[in-house]
Amino acid sequence: MFSYTTGGPFGLEAMVTTSGPGMTLLYLLLIPFFWCIPVSLVSAELTTAMPVEGGFYRWSRAAFGDFWGFLAGWWNWSASFLLGGSYAVLFSDYLSSYFPGIVGWKHWLASFILIALIAWINIRGIQMVGKAATVFEVFVFIPVIAMIVLGLAKWHHNPFVPFVPPKQPFPTVFGVGLALGIWLYSGYEQLSTVAEEVENPQRTYPRALALVVPLSVATYFLPTLAALAALGNWQQWKDGYFPIAAQLIGGPWLGNLMTIAAMVGTVALLNSTVLTTTRMPYALAEDGYLPPFLTRKHPRYGTPWIAILISAAIYASLALHTLGQLISIYVWLRAATTVLTVLSAWALRRKRPDLPRAFRIPGGRLGLAYVVALPIVMTCIVIYTLRYSDPISLRWGPWALATGPVVYFVVKWFAKRAALRNANAR
Repeated sequence: MFSYTTGGPFGLEAMVTTSGPGMTLLYLLLIPFFWCIPVSLVSAELTTAMPVEGGFYRWSRAAFGDFWGFLAGWWNWSASFLLGGSYAVLFSDYLSSYFPGIVGWKHWLASFILIALIAWINIRGIQMVGKAATVFEVFVFIPVIAMIVLGLAKWHHNPFVPFVPPKQPFPTVFGVGLALGIWLYSGYEQLSTVAEEVENPQRTYPRALALVVPLSVATYFLPTLAALAALGNWQQWKDGYFPIAAQLIGGPWLGNLMTIAAMVGTVALLNSTVLTTTRMPYALAEDGYLPPFLTRKHPRYGTPWIAILISAAIYASLALHTLGQLISIYVWLRAATTVLTVLSAWALRRKRPDLPRAFRIPGGRLGLAYVVALPIVMTCIVIYTLRYSDPISLRWGPWALATGPVVYFVVKWFAKRAALRNANAR
């Protein structure tokens, strides 16, 4: 779960120059209360109530019917294409800091090789993925903790100054950083898609969330705070800056370790993304919304290997784009899926009060209102501010959402034609 949702502090560096060091640190502390904490509470309750393959897709379908359930599944699978492509691009970005010649087609080839390797690991099954993720994260934490300790020991600057970049339009400062923060703190409902493959999900899932959410906040906030306090050079931050900051703080040995950790952390993120999202087309196909061949499982490992290979091929095609382009469109799909997920908690409380909930969202009706309302408010704010700060997001995000209803009605049309043919044949 930590590998999917966080993986390490890498990828947030551009937020410092875009939104300012003070705003960045505030985002890293406050966004969880509006986004991942409500989502994690919803996920904990619904996973204990309905621990099924497909997770939040099947929760949305049970709550709102076939159409909205399909949209939750389709938008999530579509978002995973952008997310998987993003991690592959980020990996190659860090790799190019070691090998500057990795540009153009070589940059894409490095991304492709990584995607192919991760697809093979995931075909081997969830136990293989879990073991790989554990090894990856242990390695990532070593240089991250070293940089935090050394950075705080060399505290010479106020890390919150300036709060925002001077002479920058507020919508740009506010919107881009907020969208990046949403990306950083997304995915806490995703492990529900493999609930049937987890031992005792009613107990394991809530406990994992209780550990992962504060650990994720610390993983993002503390290295950023330490680096800004030690160096104070917020204007120089850009994608892939953590290894440079580590070298300035601790020397070449720490910079090299951090570069390797950044690549390993990105591999862990992609590894977990493939695991959690490729069960979605399997569940959609099982319910008759996608071709039945997507339900085929590997004869030895029992994994949806065809869905994994198709997803990996789409990741590779999108790895031709930049990280910023992919994330700006991803936010639309992720926000829409998250809104449906939190609304499902409210709807299923009314529609299925009989479900055995080993974990319940605390706070009664007020707690339920908190977990539903705040992610919806945050989604509206992000979409509104992106109108001014990121034209690519506005150009392509709505089209990405529109594919869901189009595919749904096309599938329904083909199903009706097939039913008519069968009736006439009789």
